Amino acid sequence: MKLLLLSNSTAPGNGYLAHARDAIADHLRAIDELLFVPYALADHDGYTAKVAAFMEPLGIRVRGVHTGDPRELADRAQAVFIGGGNSFRLLKSLQQHGLLEPIRERVAAGAPYMGSSAGTNMACPTLRTTNDMPIVEPAGFETLGLLPFQINPHYLDPAPESSHMGETREERLTQFLEENDVPVLGMREGTWLRRTGDHLELAGVPAGARLFLPATAPSEHGPGTDLSHLLNTPAHFDTRAAR
Repeated sequence: MKLLLLSNSTAPGNGYLAHARDAIADHLRAIDELLFVPYALADHDGYTAKVAAFMEPLGIRVRGVHTGDPRELADRAQAVFIGGGNSFRLLKSLQQHGLLEPIRERVAAGAPYMGSSAGTNMACPTLRTTNDMPIVEPAGFETLGLLPFQINPHYLDPAPESSHMGETREERLTQFLEENDVPVLGMREGTWLRRTGDHLELAGVPAGARLFLPATAPSEHGPGTDLSHLLNTPAHFDTRAAR
């Protein structure tokens, strides 16, 4: 299995996907056509054109999954990229078009998968660690399960000087772990994960990521950290309430 999972698609001072250009070029070096899934945003054509403009200098053609029979396109995709936006809208669309299983099967068969933000959420077992507002109601929270643990993209550290009185991201993930027994990787802006087979590595900006585990203080991890041990997380997604 070959995955490239970006916390975000645009970094400050950079154009769309530019901060991860080299990693993307390497990830997709063996393919010449990419199937893009634009369902996280309302403007599918505009979103696909944006991705195509980035990929063109890399010699990669982009086909929007909405431009034909979605299942047929997924079945024969050389590689799949699911872009960011609203995770609830994205998952509902994937469910409605019957795309979860075809994409899962193509990636399991070796097709490279790339996700950013909401697309990175889709690689997890469930949607439960997204940051997004539920603007639509999907049929359930199960996602692609390309990884056995959860990710929280766009992770933000607590800001003691802020006047915001709502829950911090750390508090929300701690609450998640009060109900769910599964690791969560909080990926800061500018970071990404690369999976090749049984190897998983964190890359990107020096700020890195925080790993949250049940009943354990969060741990810090920088670029180059080997996180392959997370792939040994039990594949089932148990909740404390279910036990």
